Amino acid sequence: MGPSGTSTHTPLRVLHALFTALEGRREAWFVLYDTTLPPDGEAVRRASEYWAAIDGLAAGGTAELLRATGSSDPLDADALKYVWRDLVATLVRWWVKHPEQTPAAMTRRCARLFAAAAGLASAEDAVGSEAPAVPEGAAVGPTRP
Repeated sequence: MGPSGTSTHTPLRVLHALFTALEGRREAWFVLYDTTLPPDGEAVRRASEYWAAIDGLAAGGTAELLRATGSSDPLDADALKYVWRDLVATLVRWWVKHPEQTPAAMTRRCARLFAAAAGLASAEDAVGSEAPAVPEGAAVGPTRP
């Protein structure tokens, strides 16, 4: 467990709290990311404060989670913050499209998804820790025009 209580279960606790807070008003999540807000208005100023707070929590939590697993690489922490932020937004978007899913059911679903992803990482370890050689500058995965 990390210095402030971060453990491998923390992401599920965070997601459960988020799903519970949004239950009954799931679309409220998207108000924070509304690109049509007037750039100089009170709404965008307030949204920016929330963005900064969310990013601060994500940065601290992901860094602690990595430290709890033995990693202190600041670039890993920065990359994981971005992954976490996009993962949460994607999960909320999926959840909005599936209104029959309760916060508890969604948290259990996330636990299964995380376990599957951890299994993929374990399978990679069994094959070997060497990543396949990718030429520098080569496109990896889908590219956008």
